[in-house]
This record gives sequence, structure tokens and C-alpha cells, in this order.
Amino acid sequence: MGRLKVGILYGGCSEENPVSVKSAREFAKHLDTEKYEPYWIGISDTGVWNLSDGPGSDWGSNGGRPVVLSPDRNVHGLLVLEEGRYEAIRLDVVLPVLHGKLGEDGAVQGLLEFAGIPYAGCDIPSSALCMDKSLAYAVVTSAGIATPGFQIVTTAEDVDPAEITFPVVVKPARSGSSFGVTKVHGKEELDSAVQDATQYDTKVLIEETIVGSEVGCAILGNGADLIAGEVDQIAVSHGVFRPHQEANPESGFENSTITVPADIPAETRQLVRETAKAVYRALGCRGLSRVDLFLKDDGTVVLNEVNTFPGMTTYSRYPQMMAAAGMPMSELIDRMVSLALTGKNQ
Repeated sequence: MGRLKVGILYGGCSEENPVSVKSAREFAKHLDTEKYEPYWIGISDTGVWNLSDGPGSDWGSNGGRPVVLSPDRNVHGLLVLEEGRYEAIRLDVVLPVLHGKLGEDGAVQGLLEFAGIPYAGCDIPSSALCMDKSLAYAVVTSAGIATPGFQIVTTAEDVDPAEITFPVVVKPARSGSSFGVTKVHGKEELDSAVQDATQYDTKVLIEETIVGSEVGCAILGNGADLIAGEVDQIAVSHGVFRPHQEANPESGFENSTITVPADIPAETRQLVRETAKAVYRALGCRGLSRVDLFLKDDGTVVLNEVNTFPGMTTYSRYPQMMAAAGMPMSELIDRMVSLALTGKNQ
């Protein structure tokens, strides 16, 4: 039996393009080329697609070959421009190593559905739900899971500071990696925080501040058969946890430390795992997701957000949580591929 032909999408048009490239480099390090024949599809921040040799430092400047992912199911893969003609390459599975808009919001998942190609991660509905925090909150609240109180605004003019109990967190409803997220301690900071958030989305949330610690859980699997990684815990000295916006996160974070496993009682870690699984199921997630939560001082757990294709960099939380649970990156990739091939999204 020949190697599986695996398309790896990376880069993308969102502000998380550089993070995606870093994630793809980790895939390149750990992908077993005796099992898989990789096709590296780099997408520039302006939306140009090229079939490259891989996500090396020169991936965006060495040209590569123009490529498109055909929505035609008879092609079932790529069309590569070669000497004025398109060559078809059939793919067995795709790993959409894309973060943020047009990567985790159902857009590329829709293209893959048209193409009939199995892909790793959440399907169209769950990707779209998780990307919009207000919709995710509505769904998980109906499932009996706690969420922060919030209101939706579209511009700073929509906000009446007299109706807000500070401090609050202002964030884009549909963005990731803490882009546009600000902790606001008083009304004098509110307008600028909303304006910053609207740079990333026209829909903005003003959330109550949850007093407690930030914890998270990596989930892998479909339906009832889920694997939970070790729970992690983030200690933030000031501001907001935003590792992907730091100059050199590979050497440590400026305002945060991550502990894996979390320094909390065993029964609390189990509560976090079970809550993360419940959130994952309520939102219809499949394949993999990272569920971020708040752990309040009274021991209750509140949803923060769900990342449907979380970062896979050297400093990212998802692979660290899985590694702490005994699943190294190479095995994680194998599981992603297997789940994609046995799932129902093709």
C-alpha cells in the first residue's frame, strides 16, 4: 500500500498567518514521510496559493507553483499550474493547519466539503459556532454550562458606560490569539478598547471579568470516544495572555507562565476535563479542539472560548497538554489523519 497523499494548508489571510506557519513547521518536523506523502499548500496573507516545498523560512518568497484546491469531486484534490497547463493531484486527506478567520470559521471546511476530501478538525457548523463566541455561549448555556455575562456592540457609540460594571473584557466576537482583546478597568478606557476590537471584527463583546485562573484542556476524538490531554493553567501577571503577539514567545512569555499539569487538586482537574468534553460535544466539535475555561475560586468552571484548530507551535498549549498525557506530536498527527478518514465529513 502506498503512502497517503496529505495536503497541508498553512498561512492564510488572517492576522494569525505567522502562527499558522510556525504550526506547519512543527507538522513538518513530526510528519512520518514513510506513511505520508505531503503536499504543502502555502496561502499568503493576500490569499495567493502556492504548492511549496514546505513551510521553511523562504516559503512566501521562493515562488512555488500556483495551485488551487478544486471543488470538483472528480478531481478530489489539487490543480497545479505547470507550464501553462493544470496537473491534477488527488489527495487522500487534508490537514487545514490554519488559524483564525478563513481557517477555523468554516470557510475552508466548506471548500473541502465541496471537494469531497476528508479533513482533520471540526466541520462547517461547529467551526462557525466556535468562531463566534456569542453563538458558542448561547449553545453551551442551553446545555447547562456556565459562560460569562456579555453584551454585543458594533461601535463605541453603541456603548452606555453607565450600564456596565467594571472591570470588563472587550474582545472581537470572531477572532483568535487575543487580537483586539483588552481588559478595561473604567469608562475612560472603554471607547478605545471597542475601537481596537473593531479592527478585527464588526461584532464586539463586552464581557464580565471572571475572577479566577485560566485553565484549558486539549480534546481529541469524535462523538463519545474522546481523549482529554492534561489540564494546563495560565498565570497572568498583568494584561492579557497573548503569546502569539510577543516578539520571541519561544523563549518564554512576557506576562504569563503555563503549568502542565495544572497545579490544582486531582478532582478539579477531572471536573475541567469533563466540562471541556461537555462543551466539545454541545458545540458538535469533531477531530480536535482546545477548550479554554476559567476556574473560579469557588471551584466552578466557566467557558472562555473554543479553538477548533489550535496552535501547534513549540510553545503552544495543545501539543504540550497532549504530550503531558503521553501523546507526542507524531502520534497526534496520526490520530488526526485517522479521525479525518473515519469521520463523516467527506
